[in-house]
Amino acid sequence: MIQKSGKYTALLVVVCTMWIQTYLTYKTSFDLKVENLLQEIILFINPLPFLLLIFGVALFFKTAKKRNRYYLIVSGILTFVLYGNVVFYRFYSDFITLPVLFQTSNFGDLGNSITTLISLKDIWYATGFLIIYITLKKIHSAKEFQLIKKEERRTYFIFSVAVLCFNLGLAEIERPQLLTRSFDREILVKSIGTFDYHLYDAFVQSKSHAQRVLADGSELTEVSNYVKSNQAEPNPSYFGLAKDRNVIIISLESMQNFVINNQVKGQTITPFLNELTKDPDTFYFDEFYHQTGLGKTSDAEFIVENSMYGTGRGAVFFTNAGNTFESMASRLNDTGYYTSVMHANNKSFWNRDLMYESLHIKKFFDVASYNVTEKNSANWGLKDIPFMEQSVKLMEDLPQPFYTRMLTLSNHFPFTSDEEDQYIKPYDSGDETVDRYFQTARYTDEAVKVLFQRLKQSGLYDNSIIVMYGDHYGISDNHNKAMARYLGKDAITPYDAAKLQRVPFFIHIPGSNKGKVMHEVAGELDIRPTILHLLGLNTTQDVQFGQDLLSKEHQNFTVFRDGRFVTDRVVYAAETFYDAQTGKPIQNTQPYGKYIKQANRKLEVSDQVINGDLLRFYDKQTGQITE
Repeated sequence: MIQKSGKYTALLVVVCTMWIQTYLTYKTSFDLKVENLLQEIILFINPLPFLLLIFGVALFFKTAKKRNRYYLIVSGILTFVLYGNVVFYRFYSDFITLPVLFQTSNFGDLGNSITTLISLKDIWYATGFLIIYITLKKIHSAKEFQLIKKEERRTYFIFSVAVLCFNLGLAEIERPQLLTRSFDREILVKSIGTFDYHLYDAFVQSKSHAQRVLADGSELTEVSNYVKSNQAEPNPSYFGLAKDRNVIIISLESMQNFVINNQVKGQTITPFLNELTKDPDTFYFDEFYHQTGLGKTSDAEFIVENSMYGTGRGAVFFTNAGNTFESMASRLNDTGYYTSVMHANNKSFWNRDLMYESLHIKKFFDVASYNVTEKNSANWGLKDIPFMEQSVKLMEDLPQPFYTRMLTLSNHFPFTSDEEDQYIKPYDSGDETVDRYFQTARYTDEAVKVLFQRLKQSGLYDNSIIVMYGDHYGISDNHNKAMARYLGKDAITPYDAAKLQRVPFFIHIPGSNKGKVMHEVAGELDIRPTILHLLGLNTTQDVQFGQDLLSKEHQNFTVFRDGRFVTDRVVYAAETFYDAQTGKPIQNTQPYGKYIKQANRKLEVSDQVINGDLLRFYDKQTGQITE
């Protein structure tokens, strides 16, 4: 096919350069765990089919100028896409989806989080593009042009498709049903490559939009049957324990459970939360996991309100803000509660102003409701202590009983803080993100202490139930080396990474004297049914996917958004079963294979509800399905 000198020089240079650039980016910038030779071969091959096809389009051009211009434009776009994934991965340990790209309303608020993720060394990612540019401009053979015959183009594209089929065949051998079990984007990128993943993502988005158009009430029958078969009856000992009390739920930004009852350099990280774990009025869950996806904090909000997963394709606050939902706020509105959210940030950030309307939240106290100055702000906005103080003032004027959710900010990446707010010294791992994290977590702990004090002073404390949860991880997998050092491990295994998704969860009921440390394997999906049952509300007719944590029927089975899961016996991560106690891989996995199907089914049914907007066909009063 390359019988004439220079005929394919430009094409070969462009394809090979982008191929090598992409593969090197895989190896240096993404934590793609390669477990065997076949996976390495797939990882090496997978950029090639897309590059052959996309650059092969230039074979139809009839001048060298148009051909080379096409090469430069496409290689520039692909370089931008690759680098965009690199920056995104540094924070989220995940790959961009199309809905995320259109969340432009958030970009102005990202501030120093973005600047922390970018460095001058990143010029390396433009190396491939620069090589292509110089080659096309300076190398004589790359500037030559000969018209490609129809037969040659046909041979080229047959070869390209053959490479694609070869790649997909190897991927299917290594990962059966790859494209039908797509909850884990890392597996998709490892198998079909970054660029083909984005094409697949576009297909999934189109399919999801079509689901809503084509959906009807009949689909909800299947969902309802699934939900009812997985319900847990409330425990009579706790049902109605907090009846008619105010409900205050605090989202503890980026708070992971490893800081609870722990120290750094001899300094206690969370002294107040530590005391709560021993408080007789507090239920503390030490095996509680976040279940968020790309939406992070907003996903956690969605899960808490609806006991459903966010979507696997982006922040559900953006992708499905117009859906019909039966949120916890909606349920409490019907029983006479005044519902609100308190968050000292712009109301449009994460599309909250629109989503809160769909969740039937009566009042959103956004940044305009707070006195925010340069002195009381840092990093992402109002510091947590003044936020707590001002929020309690707002609560004093609310009609009771009220339900309010509070979202903290200070313990947010990149975990910077003012010197006067640093109650402990930083860690000394050399990883600034990890080192600073302990200081901001300590500050948030102090803010929670202030909240409790102010609630008591205001007279609200005794007639309230206070719920606190860590919304998502703070330290991503990109900082595993520093985390391994802190935890005294040689390295962070997939088992360790899964266990690090534990976040603190507290239910504090003043005067109840029924609190205790709970070891139930649980997740954010379980918050809604647990709280509603404590308030004495029946949830038999509710479409929700969590279970009451205080129920004797609660299952020790928690599924992550990406398909990993944890039980009281096993942890499933990186397609491997680990013993839940020892962290050692399990050889005989046959008894646990059923969990994979159960996990996938749970995610699929939750997605079905959201993608099809199925609750628009549901009468919450009668529990009947309408067409």
